Amino acid sequence: MRWASSISTEPLLHHALAECEAALRVGLDGLAPDLVVVFTDVAFDYQVDSLAELVSDFFPGATVLGCTGAGVIGGGKEIEATPALSLTAAHLPGVVLSTFHITGRALPSPDAGPDVWEEQVGTPAAADPHFIVLADPFTVDSEALLAGLDYAFPAAAKIGGLASGNSRTGSHSLYVNGVTHKNGAVGVALSGEIVVDTVVAQGCRPVGHAMRVTAAEGNMLLTADDRPPLEELQDLFQNSNEHDRDLMQHNLFMGVAMDQLQEHAGAGEFLIRNIVGADAERGAVAVGADLREGLLVQFHVRDAETSAVDLRDAFANYLHRVGNRHAEAALMFQCTGRGNYLYGRQGHDTDVFNELMGTLPMGGFFCNGEIGPVGDTTYLHGYTSSFAIFRERILGE
Repeated sequence: MRWASSISTEPLLHHALAECEAALRVGLDGLAPDLVVVFTDVAFDYQVDSLAELVSDFFPGATVLGCTGAGVIGGGKEIEATPALSLTAAHLPGVVLSTFHITGRALPSPDAGPDVWEEQVGTPAAADPHFIVLADPFTVDSEALLAGLDYAFPAAAKIGGLASGNSRTGSHSLYVNGVTHKNGAVGVALSGEIVVDTVVAQGCRPVGHAMRVTAAEGNMLLTADDRPPLEELQDLFQNSNEHDRDLMQHNLFMGVAMDQLQEHAGAGEFLIRNIVGADAERGAVAVGADLREGLLVQFHVRDAETSAVDLRDAFANYLHRVGNRHAEAALMFQCTGRGNYLYGRQGHDTDVFNELMGTLPMGGFFCNGEIGPVGDTTYLHGYTSSFAIFRERILGE
């Protein structure tokens, strides 16, 4: 397989597309792409609706997938607050690509069997596929979609993000082949001689100690280790340094280890969720996840330094896991709350990736929610950088 990625900040979309296309021709060494992933900044406005058709015209026969975003990533660079277009293309011999578009109304019910999901995405589980999923944040239940894909394709990687940059229904564009959609979710299943590894950096670190949920009502944590969590938080605050106290006041989260049988959970093994409220009278906190007795939970904090360390740790763990297997390319799905907003400069996460993984072709965009696994379950995240890392399948995988 061969990959290439390009980015352009030409102010006219046609000119940006031509510049990206020329760079891809060089990067692919003249090979025809089988897959083209396209991300465009919403600043191009009305021009974006014609992009799917234009890309398909430039690359006839290629599978095209993409969406609009608040910023884009291409050629290993991040571009924010400037009109930009990113194209990432791949020549994929031995790989089968199957695209889909699912609307909110067509989303299978929770009682639907795996065969219904296989029909929706046009791929059997026996093909051992992996998925890139892009969704509109307003018109489809992305968490229900991911739960269904996990149910029907438990061994598959699912990675992607929610379109971003606008705040009203119908304002985002999703691309699949030559068609632009304004609702639902689009995606591609990749099967055959390809592996899609995932790295999810949630950007938080634990504080205090892990606690076992001993009483909960829905998303309300009543007691952990038989203590009201606000009491635990008060003790933690009093025993912390000034920096962590400030983070607890402004950037406090709850980590939830979603496996009830899990005895221990370290940094990176928790699903990070917002603390959305508190009941001072009962000492309880409301968390952005359903809770049940027996789960491990732990308070977490977030800042630029923490996010940077977490990203490096996530890739260190990945490199240890895969050993000397050679990566070919990557897609990054980065939260709009990272980038310049978090680090005070553009390009932090791509710089770390390039330093640790080498200068692989990499595209992506800034998301309104990031898709990626924690443990064996796929979740919709916030404040995260989620990576799809592509490599050739080796014997035995």
